[in-house]
Amino acid sequence: MSCRGKPLRSVCAAIALWLVCMAQAVALELVLDDHALDEPQRQATLRLLAEVRQALAPSFVSRLDRSVSIAWDHRLPAEVIGRAGFDGRIRLNRRWLAPLTAGEGTELFQGRGHESLRTEMLATIIHELAHVYDRALLVSPAQRARLRHCSWQQQSIGRIGLPSTCRGNAERRFTFSDDPHLLDLAGWTERIGDRGGRAAQTDQPDRSPDAYEQASPAEFVAVNLEYFLLDPEYRCRRPALHDYFATHFGWAPASASCEEGFPFLHAGMSRAQPVVGDIDPARVYAVHYLLAEPNREWASRWGHSMLRLVICAPGKEPGAECLLDLEHHLVLSFRAFVDDLQLSSWDGLTGEYPSRLFILPLGQVVDEYTRLELRGLQSIPLKLSATQRAHLVRQAARLHWSYDGRYYFVSNNCAVETLRLLRIGTGDRRLSGRESITPAGVLQILKRQGLADPQPLRDRRAAMRAGYYFDSHRERQEQMLAVLGEDLGVKFSSVEQWLAQPAASRQALIGQAGQRGAAALLLLEQAAHDRHALLARQELLARYLAETGNPGLSKAGAAVQQLLNTSAFLSRPAELLDDGYGLPFGAERSALQRGVIARQRDWLALVQNLEDELGQLLSAKRSVELQGARENLELIGERLRLLHHQSGKMVLP
Repeated sequence: MSCRGKPLRSVCAAIALWLVCMAQAVALELVLDDHALDEPQRQATLRLLAEVRQALAPSFVSRLDRSVSIAWDHRLPAEVIGRAGFDGRIRLNRRWLAPLTAGEGTELFQGRGHESLRTEMLATIIHELAHVYDRALLVSPAQRARLRHCSWQQQSIGRIGLPSTCRGNAERRFTFSDDPHLLDLAGWTERIGDRGGRAAQTDQPDRSPDAYEQASPAEFVAVNLEYFLLDPEYRCRRPALHDYFATHFGWAPASASCEEGFPFLHAGMSRAQPVVGDIDPARVYAVHYLLAEPNREWASRWGHSMLRLVICAPGKEPGAECLLDLEHHLVLSFRAFVDDLQLSSWDGLTGEYPSRLFILPLGQVVDEYTRLELRGLQSIPLKLSATQRAHLVRQAARLHWSYDGRYYFVSNNCAVETLRLLRIGTGDRRLSGRESITPAGVLQILKRQGLADPQPLRDRRAAMRAGYYFDSHRERQEQMLAVLGEDLGVKFSSVEQWLAQPAASRQALIGQAGQRGAAALLLLEQAAHDRHALLARQELLARYLAETGNPGLSKAGAAVQQLLNTSAFLSRPAELLDDGYGLPFGAERSALQRGVIARQRDWLALVQNLEDELGQLLSAKRSVELQGARENLELIGERLRLLHHQSGKMVLP
């Protein structure tokens, strides 16, 4: 129809006016039901609704194109501030109307996280609007016209709630609470082998702004939308979720200035290294898939999956030279909190162990696997962009402060959790739908999808020099056994046979050894000492587990229990902070530092006491062997000094 002719101008004007009115109507409208309100109450409520409208994202308002009635209701339970019904109305608890009208900062019931009554009322309305938005049908205007015979209630009650006459016109889905990416970030993770099925509850309960967010994905969305819109610190505390909402709405509210880097706790607890650290994504030059090779122990036969963060030294420009900054590299390792998988395979199968994300110094991890467990470590570079590396670190930091999963040998082990962290953290589509329950299987997936670069490990010696491979001490110990055969004429078929010899038998060889033999004995005896120290730890832990729940817990069990209780914060750092949510922010970081210093002091004192009393806590046989290894090391040192003196060479210190 043309509007050029004069007779049609009035018609065109009317149509234009109608279109303007329709454009204005296609947006959220908050309508106050004020029939039972006096004028002060009405004005106070209207001001509140105006603030709500001002806080909402513009696209939220435009997409939720309907009128939502707001009414005060005295029939709501006392603990409920507001509630949205499927009839499209939001009811507010009338008990709070008088304080709101008077402008009072009335204290609310325990468990709510907003600072004042007014903010709590704003959050409540936003929370309930989030449910309305989440349940809204996402259909085109033409589809909506065909669905006018379906009531709003019918259109909003879920996937199976649409009447048959409505189901054929639109595909029902929620806006937020069934979005796979949001479910990943929220901790409702996919169950392996379940074709996209999700866990019944979130595995990220710690550092929550409101425990109600854990009730369901829908409540998680509503609670987090409150904080996204009302808390300027939300971007710093939950950066990945902030970015998710900002991307969805194409808009974000003003936010606080965030500190650089993500705080974490070193699980190593070394005296020489601060327990509290920061990971600056800009300093992460590369991420490697770190694979601990299997050994002969039952629980270690599949290997162990980890991620290595290649972090540059402070002030260094990111580049290949950062591979040499080993003292700054960190390892992300999912582990069962009670490190006794070799003691109870049944508990590992039934999920009796908590699973936590430990952040460890690379040096400690290398020492643990190569020297104590005699397992090699492969460090395979991953082909990730700078953005992917940054997002991976961000997701790891969130899990470090919020994750409390259950460890299952098959369905939720280190391989499953590491692959999940890579998938969610990097957002790489090539990992979507990929599953593996073994560390080697994860590596194969990464290779097939072009994410892992195995080239640096093709030449084993070059890989060792460049820091891509850390060899097991087994090989060098076997070489030392060969030296003993040449120097003393004694033959051992394996390292295990040597380690199985009593300390007294090994001691008999010391006085017969020459310089090469004594040097070989030094390395081998250190291995024997380390082995017995490891077995002593396992023995104490086994006794503790056997006696847990026994009122007459032995001295050994009590000592281990005290040590575990004191060190639990290393795997669950949220225990150090009473308030706040998400990543520690502002004054919480200072409180964290103070709390860690006190815990570390107590932990180190307990360790020292345990070492002093170790002989009394262990079995007689283990105590004799451990003490014998210590004496042997002293005797070998004396033997080496004597031999060097006799040969005229410089005496060893």
